[in-house]
Amino acid sequence: MKRICALILAAIAAFSPIGIAAKESACDHWYIKHTGDHTPPVCDSRFSYLENYPAYYIDKKIREGETPKKRIFLTFDAGYENGNITKILDTLKSENVPAAFFILQNMAYKCKDLLERMDAEGHLICNHTAHHKDMSRADEATFRAELTEMEDVYREATGKELAKFYRPPEGKFVENNLKWAQDMGYTTVFWSYAYADWDNGKQPDPDKAKEKLLANAHPGEILLLHPTSATNATILGDFIRTLKSEGYEFCSLTELSK
Repeated sequence: MKRICALILAAIAAFSPIGIAAKESACDHWYIKHTGDHTPPVCDSRFSYLENYPAYYIDKKIREGETPKKRIFLTFDAGYENGNITKILDTLKSENVPAAFFILQNMAYKCKDLLERMDAEGHLICNHTAHHKDMSRADEATFRAELTEMEDVYREATGKELAKFYRPPEGKFVENNLKWAQDMGYTTVFWSYAYADWDNGKQPDPDKAKEKLLANAHPGEILLLHPTSATNATILGDFIRTLKSEGYEFCSLTELSK
């Protein structure tokens, strides 16, 4: 009898307004299974609602089932400079490769010259929110305030506008975030490959990291890296040159829908 009562109470909770609200506000933490065989990965079916928004984890041409093009979109999440961002910019310039940098307000406050260099060298500077909050917990006003504050700080520092691409901090989001970003004119950008490069005190071995990145390269890839990584600064040039020799082209996020 106790078990029956418990089941009844659970069913009532599930269909009550409180239960429904809790379900609707559940956080989706972005992830994607790596293939390791150079085939484009496919996201879990629970993320199928991404198709209803300007939201990408891979080149749209791949999602639409067209003939895969060996294009890679290089993106970096940047919160501060430790010397490695400059090294990475040097490599990108040397290899004539465009990238997108998703920045926090700290970069605008402290790295104005670096941002001006990114812009001058053809890179996109994009919105990663002002404070790197968990946006899955934000109401609409808070969400808009985070993106708007980042826009304002960047404009004050450089006199220019951020590119209209947004990446959720830590990949945490809910469906409403995609809608609010769209309403603000943003395209939400996830990734189809990333690896553990963010801990500056525990950097991966450069040879193993390069091997891992090359093994998982695939047509339409949106690659997420952190530019503060000493490993990434070391291997980026070899990584780019190897993929170019295999027929890959590095493209700007502005080409995602083309």
